[in-house]
Amino acid sequence: MGSSTLDWIIFDLGAVLIDWNPRYLYRQYTKDESHIETFLREVATSEWNSQMDAGELFQSAIDQRCQKYPEWKAWLQDWRDHWPTMLKGPIPESVDIFNDVIAARRAGKLKAVLALSNWEANTFKIAQARFPFLGDFDGKLISGEERLIKPDPRFFQLLIDRYGVVPSRAIFIDDLTKNTSVAEGMGFRTHHFENPAKLRHHLEELKVITN
Repeated sequence: MGSSTLDWIIFDLGAVLIDWNPRYLYRQYTKDESHIETFLREVATSEWNSQMDAGELFQSAIDQRCQKYPEWKAWLQDWRDHWPTMLKGPIPESVDIFNDVIAARRAGKLKAVLALSNWEANTFKIAQARFPFLGDFDGKLISGEERLIKPDPRFFQLLIDRYGVVPSRAIFIDDLTKNTSVAEGMGFRTHHFENPAKLRHHLEELKVITN
């Protein structure tokens, strides 16, 4: 088998390596899935959550939302107070792949394994304490710490500048095509994450890891 043409492997975290889903919390309150979906679609939207990922104070974002949706005040406050319940755990098959990539880097086959993730700064500390494998990254850019957020090209550029990444020799792995599309436009190779099996196959094809 020939050597890989890649030097940097860049992982998104949520939904790629870590199973985060607010439904895990709200299913404790109701069995009515439509009620939960209404809350997530109309109140606790991904756009609203992104404000916190981008650095807005958690409680400030919740208070503002409560003013607009007072009938959902309890659920909105629980987004902060019981946030760890949304964090189910690592995705085992994905972490197995991550460990294989780390082994390749330790063997000198890669320059670095990096993380580029939209994540609120304080809740990321919870994830770091819970999941020791996050300490194996050579570097991490967390949106809430940097006050930049995917798919903003400036966030990708910060990764390039801070860690000396050459996009053509890097692969960016993310579950959202809006993020991989921007990365491709900046010269990165990408993998749209759908499941661990497809990711493993792709990285084997690229000779990053072996089967």
